[in-house]
Amino acid sequence: MSLKILLTVFFLGIGLSMDAFSVALTDGLTYTDINKRKSFFIAGTFGVMQALMPLIGFWLVELIETIAGSVTGNKAGEIASLIVVWLAFALLLFLGIKMLIESIKEMKKPLEEKCAKKFSIKEVLLYGFATAVDALAAGVALHAGLSTVVTVWLHVSIILVLTFVISLIGLFLGKQIMRLLKGKYEIAGIIGGCILILLAVWVVISHYLPL
Repeated sequence: MSLKILLTVFFLGIGLSMDAFSVALTDGLTYTDINKRKSFFIAGTFGVMQALMPLIGFWLVELIETIAGSVTGNKAGEIASLIVVWLAFALLLFLGIKMLIESIKEMKKPLEEKCAKKFSIKEVLLYGFATAVDALAAGVALHAGLSTVVTVWLHVSIILVLTFVISLIGLFLGKQIMRLLKGKYEIAGIIGGCILILLAVWVVISHYLPL
């Protein structure tokens, strides 16, 4: 494998991990009980999800090509890419609006009734899926780039490691920002909700206007 291909995959991994970074930043802002173990769980979940989706996309096109031919496989890959982009948009938009509404409601409560947001495995898994589902399109792109069965495993391994590390950085930064807010959980939630909504919009923009 050439250095050029490795660099291409490296920058692909960086690009894919930016979604996870944004949500990890949101988690760091909004979860008030994150410790080292929970941080590794969040980063690990995002890393695995972000690596799994391109792998699924690659094998999906490979399977369709085997059954119906390369033309059909490529067309199915394009359709799948479009579907997952809008699915990711819908999920992230829903989660962002939900977080905004909950935070605004929290602001209206008396001080003694306000409560900090706690870590949720279910929510982390949902965030992980929402941020990674559009990476299915990357698997289609890897297949179109004639990646071999061997190299695609290297590709997704690089994506996993990069996403894991960058998600940890996002969590750390989120926790630092939360400290600056001095326990104003509802404000952190509003910031987090806005990040998710902007991310939803960015997923669609980046699909139609690839940089």
